[in-house]
Amino acid sequence: MSDARTPAQIEADIARRRQELAVTLDEIGVRMHPKTIIGDAKAKAASAVDRTAGRAYVSANRVVTGVRAQLVSEEGRPRMERIVPVALAVAGLVGLLALSARSSRSAKASRSSRCAKRHR
Repeated sequence: MSDARTPAQIEADIARRRQELAVTLDEIGVRMHPKTIIGDAKAKAASAVDRTAGRAYVSANRVVTGVRAQLVSEEGRPRMERIVPVALAVAGLVGLLALSARSSRSAKASRSSRCAKRHR
């Protein structure tokens, strides 16, 4: 009928709870230590990079497979009727980019020479 505890039981309970609290505080200390936080952040970043790189690889592989299917026959022979137009389009694009870069550089040079003449 009596739920009364003895002083020894109370002291043992207090000692046990102190030990549990000490373990909990140690765990918190380890979790909150700057090296642990940095390590966790590095691990999360590495995991995110791995996932992103994996997705990028799968996407690139899918694109390459699709392009290859368009430019190579099932027997493995090149499909010249498709390769030539693609090559010409790529060459034209490279040419346009080169002209654009050259005209951009000449425009910058022209502006800088005009600016230098004004400030003389």
